[in-house]
This record gives sequence, structure tokens and C-alpha cells, in this order.
Amino acid sequence: MTLTWESSYAIAMELRRRHNPVRLEEVSLGQILTWTLDLPEFEDDPALANDDILYSIYQDWFEENIHGK
Repeated sequence: MTLTWESSYAIAMELRRRHNPVRLEEVSLGQILTWTLDLPEFEDDPALANDDILYSIYQDWFEENIHGK
């Protein structure tokens, strides 16, 4: 499966799997960027990343942690 910036939910789930347990309150958008770029499945232009995209990934990850899925 190829991940792009449009795959915020899939990225969030992969980061959750790889970085569990992590205190999301301590995760920065910069860390999300670095961790996303490190995913072997990620294939998009790093220059397209912005705070809105990174926050969307964070939010998907956070909501999944709250709902316990």
C-alpha cells in the first residue's frame, strides 16, 4: 500500500502501530513529519507537507486512541 499526504488516516494508523505507546500530548508536528517520511510505504513529496496535513494526521491518531479502536 502506498501512502501519500492524502492518506492521513492510514498514516495515522501506521504511526500508531509503530510508535505505540507514545504520549500524544508530547508529539510535535515535526515528529509526525519525520516519522511519516520514515515510513517505507510513504511515497509523496515532502515539500507538500504543511501544518494542516500534519495536524490532520495527529487528529486521526488522537481520535483513534480515544475511541480505542
